[in-house]
Amino acid sequence: MSGAGGLAWRALHALVRALLCLQRALLACLRGRAAAAAATSCALLAPAARALGFREARAAWRRRGPAHGGAARGRQRWRADGRALRKLPVHVGLVVTEEEPSYADMASLVVWCMAVGISYVSVYDHNGIFKRNNSRLMDEILKQQQELLGLDCSKYTVKFANQDKTGQVLNCQSTLKVLSPEDGKADIVKAAQNFCQLVAQQQRTHSDLDVNMLDNLLSSTNGFPDPDLVLKFGPVDSTLGFLPWHIRLTEIISLPSHLNISYEDFFSALHHYAACEQRWGK
Repeated sequence: MSGAGGLAWRALHALVRALLCLQRALLACLRGRAAAAAATSCALLAPAARALGFREARAAWRRRGPAHGGAARGRQRWRADGRALRKLPVHVGLVVTEEEPSYADMASLVVWCMAVGISYVSVYDHNGIFKRNNSRLMDEILKQQQELLGLDCSKYTVKFANQDKTGQVLNCQSTLKVLSPEDGKADIVKAAQNFCQLVAQQQRTHSDLDVNMLDNLLSSTNGFPDPDLVLKFGPVDSTLGFLPWHIRLTEIISLPSHLNISYEDFFSALHHYAACEQRWGK
């Protein structure tokens, strides 16, 4: 190998070694930066993770209610929420259009209605499951009242439409009716038949029939005002036969599902109702 060739070879060899050293230095630098970035990310994300965990825990608390010893604070908070609304519905209908109703979630909704100060609550599903199993629903409501509100054991009677059976729940100054499709169109047909009998017996004339007369003949909502608000749960865009005569002026708010519903979802619907302007058909 000539002197010039050997010199070139040594120069090339030195250049390769220098490039390898530079590569190792760059890799070490990148690894150090990656570690620092990871540490920074953990430091930045940790508060967010803690906040997320807190929000989830808070949502669960609101869903289940306060722990032992905090029921009084829960009652005060829910009552304050009701008073803070510009208007509160007197009668709320809870309409489930889903195929598999949840007794626990429906009981929570009923108790929340009671807690914010709603006087009348109607529960309805188009298959009549709640009405056929009203004892199970009442047991769940009693359990939810004790857990969420921590009330004493004073009792009052809860009425069921078209039934002689009654249930007992803790006193919340609210009245509950559990309805099924037979309390809708079928009840209107029955009222019309009763009115025709009164006309045939000359106790009434056809000119006596008006809105108030029909209201009095309908047995499903005897003593109940018309619903101010219906909360409809499920994907079906229909109330599926819920009190067709009584909801002509009712505000209807649709929610995706009653399953695992939170108090925030429920109160958001009440807030939406309080903010809406009802024109009464004008």
